[in-house]
This record gives sequence, structure tokens and C-alpha cells, in this order.
Amino acid sequence: MIEQQIEQSFIDRLTGLKYEYRSDITDRAALEKNFRDKFEALNRVRLTDTEFARLLDEIVTPDVFTAAKTLRSINAFTRDDDTPLNYTLVNIKDWCKNHFEVINQLRINTDNSHHRYDVILLINGVPVVQIELKTLGVNPRRAMEQIVEYKHDPGNGYTKTLLCFMQLFIVSNRDRSYYFANNNARHFAFNADERFLPIYEFADEDNRKITQLDEFAERFLKKCDLGRTISRYMVLLAGEQKLMIMRPYQVYAVQHMVKCIDEDNGNGYIWHTTGSGKTLTSFKASTLLKENDHIHKCVFVVDRKDLDRQTREEFNKFQEGCVEENTNTAALVRRLLSEDYADKVIVTTIQKLGLALDENSKRNKQRRKNGQATYKEQLEALKDKRIVFIFDECHRSQFGENHKTIKAFFPKAQLFGFTGTPIFGGPKGNASRVKIDGEVASYQTTEELFQKQLHAYTITHAIEDGNVLRFHIDYFKPEGKNPPKPGEAIAKKAVIEAILAKHDAATGGRRFNAILATASINDAIDYHALFKTMQAEKAATDPDFKPLNIACVFSPPAQLAENPESKKDIEQLSEDLPQEQEDNKVEPDAKKKALEAILSDYNARYGTNHRLSEFDLYYQDVQKRIKDQQWPNADYPAAQKIDITIVVDMLLTGFDSKFLNTLYVDKKLQHHGLIQAFSRTNRVLNGTKPYGNILDFRQQRDAVDAAITLFSGEKTGEQAREIWLVDKAPVVIKKLESAVQKLDDFMNSQGLSCTPSAVANLKGDEARAAFICHFKEVQRLKTQLDQYTDLTGENKASIEQVLPEDNLRGFKGQYLETAKKLRDQRGKSCKAGDGPDADDPVDQLDFEFVLFASAVIDYDYIMGLIAKFSQKGPGKSKMSREELIGLISADAKFMNERDAIAEYIGTLKAGEGLSETAIREGYTRFKAEKNAKELAAIAAKHGLATAALQSFVDGILDRMIFDGEKLSDLYAPYDLGWKERTHKESALMEDCAPYLVKRADGRDISGLSAYEQ
Repeated sequence: MIEQQIEQSFIDRLTGLKYEYRSDITDRAALEKNFRDKFEALNRVRLTDTEFARLLDEIVTPDVFTAAKTLRSINAFTRDDDTPLNYTLVNIKDWCKNHFEVINQLRINTDNSHHRYDVILLINGVPVVQIELKTLGVNPRRAMEQIVEYKHDPGNGYTKTLLCFMQLFIVSNRDRSYYFANNNARHFAFNADERFLPIYEFADEDNRKITQLDEFAERFLKKCDLGRTISRYMVLLAGEQKLMIMRPYQVYAVQHMVKCIDEDNGNGYIWHTTGSGKTLTSFKASTLLKENDHIHKCVFVVDRKDLDRQTREEFNKFQEGCVEENTNTAALVRRLLSEDYADKVIVTTIQKLGLALDENSKRNKQRRKNGQATYKEQLEALKDKRIVFIFDECHRSQFGENHKTIKAFFPKAQLFGFTGTPIFGGPKGNASRVKIDGEVASYQTTEELFQKQLHAYTITHAIEDGNVLRFHIDYFKPEGKNPPKPGEAIAKKAVIEAILAKHDAATGGRRFNAILATASINDAIDYHALFKTMQAEKAATDPDFKPLNIACVFSPPAQLAENPESKKDIEQLSEDLPQEQEDNKVEPDAKKKALEAILSDYNARYGTNHRLSEFDLYYQDVQKRIKDQQWPNADYPAAQKIDITIVVDMLLTGFDSKFLNTLYVDKKLQHHGLIQAFSRTNRVLNGTKPYGNILDFRQQRDAVDAAITLFSGEKTGEQAREIWLVDKAPVVIKKLESAVQKLDDFMNSQGLSCTPSAVANLKGDEARAAFICHFKEVQRLKTQLDQYTDLTGENKASIEQVLPEDNLRGFKGQYLETAKKLRDQRGKSCKAGDGPDADDPVDQLDFEFVLFASAVIDYDYIMGLIAKFSQKGPGKSKMSREELIGLISADAKFMNERDAIAEYIGTLKAGEGLSETAIREGYTRFKAEKNAKELAAIAAKHGLATAALQSFVDGILDRMIFDGEKLSDLYAPYDLGWKERTHKESALMEDCAPYLVKRADGRDISGLSAYEQ
């Protein structure tokens, strides 16, 4: 079926859903006339032509966020006679009562853009949804990339016409349908470090995907459903000026909660797995409840100071200032009693709520003594009010007691809990007397606390959806005569030796970082000291050894705190850290001393000045470094990063970082504790992070299997294991073998041998595009295998046999060379005004570069290697000139600079004996001379003075902004006519734009895209 037929059948489906098909709207004038008719009818007004022109001028904006706000608001306009008009663009009270129309093949001609849009849905004449339809077999990800390219095209319709109100994009090849929110450029870059746009597939309540186009239209595009999605289930993040759309499971959860409250139907809990965006779901629920007149207050309850801060920041990110900081219990009580609409939603901690309701708390006793009403007495006024409590992570410590108190005090309250790991009853449940590495407190089941489950989105669902990653688990077994039994600890030295041997593989060459979970504070202290001595010994004997940066966090003993405030902070922090609380009761002085030494080491390493009395600041700094692992090292030098953080209980729950991918386990873990700890590693980033890595030094296979079975939702344990865990190494090696074989067959089919040098002889774009696709799959599997920590010698030999390292490096270089040429060529044809061509294999190509950038090989590393190449005398690390150039050519980081580095290496003599400093200075000089020559050649070609062009280029690179007026200034002395000047400017920019892109070294020059080829 061709695209035209797909389009017509889709429009027929929409007219069946009562959309009005407007075949007459095919250009900008018709679109604006229809919008005017709808606007005037809705707002009961007749505008003059000049008023309508002014209105368009006011509402059309290149800023997506501003347009999204205007679409949802009551806005003000001054008419020609100075009378005010308050208007809306759509019926915002009842979105179902708007006009819903469908148009297709709209052409909007702006200054220099002639795009045609497949299908657009109009609500009240405003274009809000664009649907791009593709034929089967076209990669939908490429369709998304095309939309991004359209949007970044200079003069596109999205910035200068009513298309600025676009809220959603849908792409479908009939079999698979995806949707994603519109955004400003900084949140709409499809390939920025290959952190891709958040895209969604629609699903029903049981998480069954609804991706076939007709069924998708039936379920997602019904008029009222679409209106609800845009009005209720899109969130405008004020802090980031960003649009977000909720995932289907988040919407279902909110709908269930709202329904339960509308019907006053008791309590309930939402089981949404760790990493699924619970804060957004609860924020949306609480803001929808804010509109419910029957509810007096909505109190969002979190646990612990850091969570309080984190949640408050997230809520305020969704809506600026919507949650103020409750610094104390008095402020909480005041806000609970306030009738102010701004105080309707309150975020607080369970501890503060407990203090307010505890007659025997110190504050309440003091108030009674002073003849004041206690907090509890003040809150009596709320007893008969309907209050909704939403509990985040509802199984933290002290919860049961506080839960009882709240229920007793607020009889009309409804309680809702969010949890990623529910507590189940029954013989195989996790409600037994459980604490990590010891048996102390007992948990109540989630159902006992919250009556019923309202919605479930399990880790199994999230892995299947690609919202979180799978796990690779290596059960480490030391060699020797008496191997330890499962669950038994092994010598710490053996653990550290294994970590030092495996860490680089596990973390993709330190691209990511790791947590080492230990069984007690004493163990954490021992590990920290041992790492220090063992790494020092290793560095003394091996000059190439690069020590890992080790940090360590555990709570200080509260009883030794310097002041009451600090003591309170620590007590609050350690409430949910059972093992640490117990440990700190024994020899607290020794623990304090050890922690002070750890802080001192940390300060020396990172140039910080943390003190034990302000432990929370240290804890925040550690978290920030783990989250800011951001790679490549250009943003954040490797010396400032943490490689491994040693913990006991801290960071194992509620902490998120995309750059943490490995958990080393030397403690007993089970049930929800195990799932929580494992889930620190599986946040999605991009192709370089294929799974979360677990290296278990206690061989707890049975505990893992039991936890998977318990939390797998409706799947059996065996089915869940297949979904949760990555394939074993031999299976992936087989897949690699098959991918290499396919590459081999393809090269042979082109009459070529399967060698890197043969790639240059491929004829035609179709063959080059096929090579890109084949080799990308080879590299993807190789990246996955590179991070396996349990590869045997035999496995490694098989991989080397299937794909020798030299061959791999050569093919990487050819991939980058070919991909860059094809991408540039595609860019040129798009700039020439050709639309995407469905038959052009290059246009449908989905390039990936992040898989081809090593974390180890950075600029410093290359300069070091060049220095070794230059050194006198035999050196064991010496590489030949060709090997050095091959290494640089195979790394995506040097794509724009590799020719210059290769040329520079060509000017050096082996054995010349230059130091690394001399090499760096020499390269800087070489590059400056090369750039100057290139610029002088451009100036000469276009008849300009070199100094004038140099000044023009320097001005752009200083500010990273391209200013068209400065370009006109260059030609001002030549007294040219308008037409001739425009022609000369275009010709100059054809040579100058690539030069500027190269000099910008990966940074974006604002405004240059209009001239890029």
C-alpha cells in the first residue's frame, strides 16, 4: 500500500470517529480563515481584518512553551477601539465541545520552507496534532528524526504560522504507531549525545500495546479522548519550559484515583515500579484534585529530608512555586488550617505529620506548658473535612504507626499509596520480619494498609516497554578448594581484586559508575581503607594503573552530633537505614572517627571542605557527582567523578542516576530490598548502556529468583526471568557471529571481501546504507558483550575469532567515514528543498555515533600516545603511525578533528623525544596554522580581506551566535546592489559554514543552521 492510500484510509477512519474532513484547507490562507471563523464563533465576536492580523501577530510565536500556555489559558487582547477582549482559542472548560477537523497535504510556504504535512488534526481551527504516515518497513525512529529536521529547518511553518500550536506528533507505518510531545529545540534534539526524545506507544490498562494504526486511532484519537489527553494529561514544566505527556499507565493510575475519590470509595495503592515516574503521576493526581471542590486538602507525604527536598524540587519543576518549603511543624499546621487556594496541595514529610499529631511530642508538651493550643488541638477543626493523603514510597520505616494515627485522627480522609515494591502476604510474601542483614522489624502488607490495588505497572512491563533496562547478574565464585556457600561472605581482599579486574569492563571503560553495597558500617570502613592501600600497592608496581576514585557514605552516630539541630537531621536521615541505626549503637566514637577520616580523604581528592557537622551537604555532593558522571570528560573532568561509592543502606532506595550502571553486592539482599538495590542500575540512557550490571559476591541466586517471582506481576517466574535478565554470553556471541556473517554475505554480494579496506569500494548509496545497517548491529552486540563481567577465556577467544580487534577498529573507522559522508549528503539535499524521499535508502537511515566513541580514548589519552610514539628508545606501549591514526579514525569523538590529528602525526618523527607538553603545544600551533591557511583561502576565493573575515569568524566563535547583520557589514565597503550582495553572501557561507562548524568543535552556533549544507 502506498503512503497516499494509507493516508486516505486513515482519514476515512477519522471521519468515522466524527472528525470533519476539510479537503479545502490545503494552504496557509485557508487554515487562517478557518481559524478565524472558529475563533469568532467561540468568543462571540467579529474582528476587523486589521484586528485579526494583529491577533495572529500576537499569538504566533516560535516559542512552543508560550504557545502551549496560550492554548490552555484565558488571554487578553485590545481591540482597535481600545476595548478589552478576553478570549480563549478553544473551549478550555469542556474540550469535548470544540470542533474537531482533519486536513491533509497542507503546504505552508514561509520565507524559504515548502514543507508538506501528511495529516493534521485541528481543534477549533487550531492545528494541534500532526501525523506522519510511512510505508511498512520504514523505521519509525527515522520518521521522528525527520520531524525534528523539519522543525529545525530555517523559516519552517512551526515558528511563523498557526503550526506553532502543535502539541503532539504521531508517526506510524500502520504496524507501529508512536507519539511524542512538541518542544523547543533544546528539548527536541533527537540525537543530542543520542539521548533520544521520550517517545510513547499507546497501551491498554493491562499494558497490552495498541500500535496498529486503526486500533490506535480508535483508542487514542476519539475526539473527547484526544481533548482530555491534551488538556489533562500533558504537563507544562515551567522550570524547564518544557512539555511532557504522561505515559498510558500514569494516566490510568490518575483516573483510578480520581474515580475512587469522586465515588468516596475508600483507600487504594498504585504499584508502579521504580523508575516509572511516580512523582509526575502523583503531581498530576494532586493538581486534578486541587480542582475538586469536595476536597479540602491534598497532602502529598514523603519520607526523609532528602526525599522531601527532591520531591519539592520536582513538584516545583512541574509548576513553579506550587510547593513551598515546610521548614517546621508549625508551618505545616498553619498551611493545613489555611483556606488559601495556594495551600490546597501540601508536600510534607511523614515525620512532621507524625509530630503534629503526637500529643507527647516535645513541641506539643511545650505548647501546653505555655498555655497554647497544641498542634493536635488546632487540627481538630479538620476532623470532619475530606482530606486526601498521597504517600510516596509507602513502606518506609515508622509508616505503620503514623498510618494508624492519621486514620484515627482524620476519619473522612482517603489514603493512597505509591510503591515500586509492594509488601505481599502469604508464605512466599515479603511481609515477614525482614531487615537487610539481620531480622528486626516487621512490615504490614500493602493491602492491609491501603485496602486495594488500583493499578499495576510492574518492572516486567517497564522492561518490555524499554522504560528501564534488563539486568546482567554475575554470581562471583572465587577459585579454590573450599568455595564459599551461597550467602557466605568472602575475603574483602578477594572482592576488591575482582572489582579492580572487572570494573573497567562493567562500566564501559569508566563511562559509568558503581555502588558497592556492604553488610555493615564496619565493613564499609574496612573496604574504604583496603581500596586505598591495595590501589597504592598496584600503582607502585604498574605505571599504567589508573586508581579508581572511591567515596563512602553512611550515617554518622546521631548521639554524637554537635548540636540538637544536627542530631535531629541525622536521626531523620537514619530512620530508614535499619542496618546503620543498629551499627551506630556499638562503638559510636570509632564510627565517627572513621567517617571523619573518610571525609578528609574526600576533601583532599575533590578540593571540597565538608564537615561532619554538615553531613547532609557531603551526602548531597556525593549524589551530585554520581548523577553528573556526564560523559565525555570534556564536560566534567574524570578526576572530579566518583567511580565507586561504598554504602551500607544509603542510596539503595529512591536514588536515581542514568550514569550509575553497576552494583557490587557484598551483603544479604532479599525481596523488595533486593529489587530496590538492583533498580539503582537500570535507568535508560542510550545505546552505550545496554543493561544494569550486578556483580554479586554472595552468590544469592535463590534470593534473586524468589524476588523476580514475587515482583513479576502476572508472569510466571520463568517468563519473568527471560524478560528481566539479559542473555548469557554464549547466546550473545552466537548473535554476534550471525551479525558478522550477514555483513560478510553482504560484502560478498557486492563482489568484495569482508575487510575494512573493501568498504571504500562499495558502489552507490544503497550499498553504503546497507553497510551502515549491518555494521551498526555488529557494534551494538559488541558493546553489550564488552560490559559482561563474567566472560571466560573461551568466550573472549570466540569473540576475537568472530571479530578480530584490528578488523573491528578498521570497520569502525569506515562506518564513521561513510556515515558522515551520507549524513552530510542527506543534509545538502534537504537544504536544497527536496522533501524526504521514501525510496531513498539514505533518507531512511538511522545513524548512530554514540556506540562508536570510547570512554577511555579521549583527547588527553591521544596526546599521551602521540608523546609515546615520539619518545626515544624502545617503549612497550609504542604504536606505529598507522595504528595511531587507525585508533583515532575509529572513534566518533574525533570525527571532525581526525584529519587534523592524522596530518599532525604525519609531521612528527618517531623517536624524536618530545614531551607530552611539547606535543600539545605543537598540535595547538599546527591547528592554528591550518585554520589560518584555510580561512585565508576562503577570503581569497571570495575577494575579501583576510583580516576582515578573521574578525567576522572570531566574533561568531566568541559568542557562539551567528549574526546575519555582521555578514552584511562584511560586504558594506563594496557598494553592491541588493541582489548581488545576497548572491555573494550565500556563496561565502557555503564555504564558511562548514569551517565554522569544524571550529565550534561540537558546540552549537545559534542561527548558523540556516546556512549549513
